[in-house]
Amino acid sequence: MFHFAWPWMALLTPLPWVLRRVLRTAEPSGAALFVPMAADVAAAGTGAPRIGRADAVLLSSIWLLLVLAAMRPQWLGAPIAVHTEGRQIILAIDCSGSMATEDMGGRQSRLQVVQQVAGRFVSGRHGDQVGLILFGTRPYLQAPLTTDLGTVHRFLDEAMVGIAGPQTAIGDAIGLAIKTLRQDDRGAHAHRQPLLILLTDGGNNTGVMPPLEAARLAAETGLRIDTIGVGAAVRQSFFGVTGNTDLDQKLLQKIARISGGRYFRATDQGALRAVYRQIDRLEPVAGDRRWLRPASEWFGVPLALALLLSIPAAWRMTERT
Repeated sequence: MFHFAWPWMALLTPLPWVLRRVLRTAEPSGAALFVPMAADVAAAGTGAPRIGRADAVLLSSIWLLLVLAAMRPQWLGAPIAVHTEGRQIILAIDCSGSMATEDMGGRQSRLQVVQQVAGRFVSGRHGDQVGLILFGTRPYLQAPLTTDLGTVHRFLDEAMVGIAGPQTAIGDAIGLAIKTLRQDDRGAHAHRQPLLILLTDGGNNTGVMPPLEAARLAAETGLRIDTIGVGAAVRQSFFGVTGNTDLDQKLLQKIARISGGRYFRATDQGALRAVYRQIDRLEPVAGDRRWLRPASEWFGVPLALALLLSIPAAWRMTERT
């Protein structure tokens, strides 16, 4: 669609003709100095200078083209939906040694199941900023908060059991998430509360920062924490207790409660998918969208034509003088 960005510039169109009528040649108001041939000069200076019809058409065309360029003609493309700034979500994924256990269905480890399910969750967060922390004995920031979801997904897929150490430092992982938000320039100005989704299959057994102290600090910072406990359900049978006996559900529940978040339990792949679907519903992708139309500037066309026409116009004016 053709469009003028500054249509009000069309008001300049009659300016040369208005100036020609309003401005007059100055009349001498007295004879203070005798100049030879003054009569001839005065006679030549009276009245507006006359130009030929061809010159008038040429100069008028140049002026109209300049006005047209000043109106900024544009070609507007089809509207494009652009998401406004969305939520800030950090995924903290446990990569300790116990995540190699194959008890969530099939022959896949807990980490492989998490990679598949959490990866789909990341890919669907268009418009949000997503970060990734992998933790074990120590936490590591694999991806800072970014809208490049493909890179976050790839880093998650490349995670391996034991990459961050064999133990589980839940408190330090929360501390790193708080530090990441503080270092992000947009974190202090975010209009939606940031969210940390912390997934683990164990309890805190190492690290510098106590988990509950980290949760209280997160609450003071404005970071909400959703915790997910994974691993097969504990069962008692004739052969003894089976399932994930290392999971500290009470700790994860306290962390979620202190920070204003929620605790989820996932015993198999289907349950984990349901958890992430529930988080997706509770934390919908930023729905506010703005529609933008890409614009191609065309002011250069009339400007170039005016420049070309100015060459013969200047040549004709030179001939007349």
